[in-house]
Amino acid sequence: MAEEAQPFLARLPRLADATAPSLPGGAEAWPLDLGGGRELLLVRSGIGLVASASALATALTHVKPERIVSAGTTGGLGREVEVGDVCVSADLAYTDVDATAFGYAFGQTPGQPATFAGDPDLVARASAARDALHAATPAAGAARIHVGQMLAGGSFVTAANVKDTRERFPRAVSTDMESTALAQVAHAAEIPFASIRGVSDLCGPEAGQDFHIGADEAAARSAAVVLAALA
Repeated sequence: MAEEAQPFLARLPRLADATAPSLPGGAEAWPLDLGGGRELLLVRSGIGLVASASALATALTHVKPERIVSAGTTGGLGREVEVGDVCVSADLAYTDVDATAFGYAFGQTPGQPATFAGDPDLVARASAARDALHAATPAAGAARIHVGQMLAGGSFVTAANVKDTRERFPRAVSTDMESTALAQVAHAAEIPFASIRGVSDLCGPEAGQDFHIGADEAAARSAAVVLAALA
């Protein structure tokens, strides 16, 4: 979403002499200056598995990045996760892929790994970025970084179906609608990948829990941890 791209656009200068690739379906890209002669190609893909995968696959016909990061917002799934926290992908699976009748694990697409691994170096750098997270927004002092399994699918996980999702994926900390598709594209391209996302809402809030913050605030926390991991 635009709210998820904005923190990067606000913090990094654009590269005037770089040309942004043309992307499908209204997706946009901005070449940004990471400093030290390094470039960040920021891609706003649009929402969903197909939009994100097609935007990334098209971008990869123009550039060969050292690494790929899925940034933005996510829904908190693990019981220890609170709104405002940041989740980092140890590995990723699909919430709603079921080929178990043919011997595959739930969440595994036939012909693909059971899960897509997050890049250990990116994951380690992101998990150590607590200072950057706490400096991201005035209210982020109590926020935490959770490393665990992250999910993505074509359907929202809500209080009505969160029990089944937690039973199928007991290690999962969050779920969104893009990260696993991006991980699959990165895996095919043999490029290190991680998802680093801020929790904007809880899929199954418990009594007394805050269950929502603005997408802009969650995205700012994600961006702070991403940029610290890339520093």
